[in-house]
Amino acid sequence: MTPFPTATRLVEALARGEATAIGLCEAAIERIERLDPAINAVVVRDFDRARAQARDADAALARGERRPLLGLPMTVKESFNVAGLPTTWGFPHAVALPVTEDAVAVQRLKAAGAVILGKTNVPVALGDWQSVNPVYGRTLHPLDPARTPGGSSGGAAAALASGMVPLELGSDIGGSIRVPAAFCGVFGHKPTHGVIPTRGHDFPGHAGAPDTLAVAGPLARCADDLERALHVLAGPDTDEASAWQLALPPGRPPHTVGQRVLVLTDHPSVPTARDVASAVEHVAARLADGGARVEHLSPLLPDLAAAHDTYMGLLLATVTRGDPNGPPPISAHTWLDLMDLRFRLRRQWRQFFEAFDVVLAPAFSTVAFPHNDEVDPGLRTLLVDGKPTPGTGHLAWPGVATLPGLPATAMPTGLTSEGMPIGIQLIGPAFGDLSTIRLAGALS
Repeated sequence: MTPFPTATRLVEALARGEATAIGLCEAAIERIERLDPAINAVVVRDFDRARAQARDADAALARGERRPLLGLPMTVKESFNVAGLPTTWGFPHAVALPVTEDAVAVQRLKAAGAVILGKTNVPVALGDWQSVNPVYGRTLHPLDPARTPGGSSGGAAAALASGMVPLELGSDIGGSIRVPAAFCGVFGHKPTHGVIPTRGHDFPGHAGAPDTLAVAGPLARCADDLERALHVLAGPDTDEASAWQLALPPGRPPHTVGQRVLVLTDHPSVPTARDVASAVEHVAARLADGGARVEHLSPLLPDLAAAHDTYMGLLLATVTRGDPNGPPPISAHTWLDLMDLRFRLRRQWRQFFEAFDVVLAPAFSTVAFPHNDEVDPGLRTLLVDGKPTPGTGHLAWPGVATLPGLPATAMPTGLTSEGMPIGIQLIGPAFGDLSTIRLAGALS
């Protein structure tokens, strides 16, 4: 875990008058200007407007206002619209596209008092676990510049881990929050699908309906900050908000006594590095020592290989839509068949979580890996304990929670012998977001 102040600590200091928003803003700007030349995480900077937001926050604090993020400096992933700033997703042609309205998530952060310093780096089309593109270049891991901080929210995790900002907004369709969080030793939460609106997180110039897999979610330095941000961000979008409101269930208490835990360290579709599997087992042992019922097998667990095949079908159709060099489009009937399989999988997970409270699993099959410039995903390989494995197969661990739309909290668990962070994910039942976040907090 990073030694820097958490968002909650900073917000509380602001409320007590022990810090000022403009002071925190200037300190964050100084850190970015000093540290980022070696990392390249905060690639779009909006410091003048941030200073104005900070001065407004100080005036609000002086009037006695209290909001969840009032005066807190932070950044957001480049793929979220911020009015007046470019949203490129790494495409050079998108630099000139006008952005006139904030994404819903950004609107909510600002309404809660956050001071937006700028935007963090992503891969082209958000389609990699590295964060490199022809517009902004490559983001390097804060602990080892030869390695990636992850993707697609890689700039976000690097900015957090290096102490530039205390809170970030990311998105996740293939582990894009959880993988960078695990690689960089910070926390990240992939919410239940639909809990946070994704409007304004659109392919540049092509606003459309939300897809069936992608979510927006926070990254932070502690679990408490994830919960604070989730409460700010969660809730229905404009039309739905006129008819209903979201009330996430409080879930189980975060103590470990009585927790019903299933531990997964092997996936039929991808090998898992020994360091990562050992980290999962170490956390499982801590839970067992704390009074949890820990199991490694259950007939209730859905078929992970079949689920991965379904996930890949939906994911490839989603991320290659409109790509002239992509695979042939699937038929509407094939898409509906995949959605039927997804519906049945959700039902299986619902039955599973009647017997269990949480699944412990790797967030990814390895720790942060060296930069890889192979452009063709089909040709890229990643080393797992020294053995090359197909790159696309590593979507398997993120996909366990993504396909059924389950909440998953990534948390750091320690370091490898080389000093690189190891992270795992806690997967819970649909709308059990607070349970996985709070358990991650209890274990950290």
